[in-house]
Amino acid sequence: MSIVEQGRREPMVGDPDDHRPNTLWRLVVDPGDDAGRVDGLALIDEEMAVGDRIPLHTHPVDELVAILDGDGEYRLGSRSQRVTGGSIVFVPAGTPHGTANVGNRPLRLYGVFPTTVVEIAMLERNPAPGTEGEDPRRTRYDFRTGEFEVLE
Repeated sequence: MSIVEQGRREPMVGDPDDHRPNTLWRLVVDPGDDAGRVDGLALIDEEMAVGDRIPLHTHPVDELVAILDGDGEYRLGSRSQRVTGGSIVFVPAGTPHGTANVGNRPLRLYGVFPTTVVEIAMLERNPAPGTEGEDPRRTRYDFRTGEFEVLE
């Protein structure tokens, strides 16, 4: 049970399937205190660079995405729709989705998950240097440690 103050966003590097060094992000989980810890929620706080995109992917849990500022194009299943500050996207588990910054300033968004460990099946890639010829993969991402494990 905590109040987490504004933290520092870092460049989005390290994932061979979603390499975006101009995008900044931070993972937020409850660090806990003597009264306990919330383990069933995690937040991605992202400032997506102009021209960057979150590749199309799925995961087996629901997600809520809140667009805070900027102009984006959100792909949700077979739909594609313009989103701006104040837009809220409810993503059902298993639904392919992704976002592109189509504006001329950073796209600010929060992604909220009902877990601190998420499996992600990438359908597209933003390949890290040296991985351009590889196929998208399925990984398990741990929000608490910031580490991912390749599942296939």
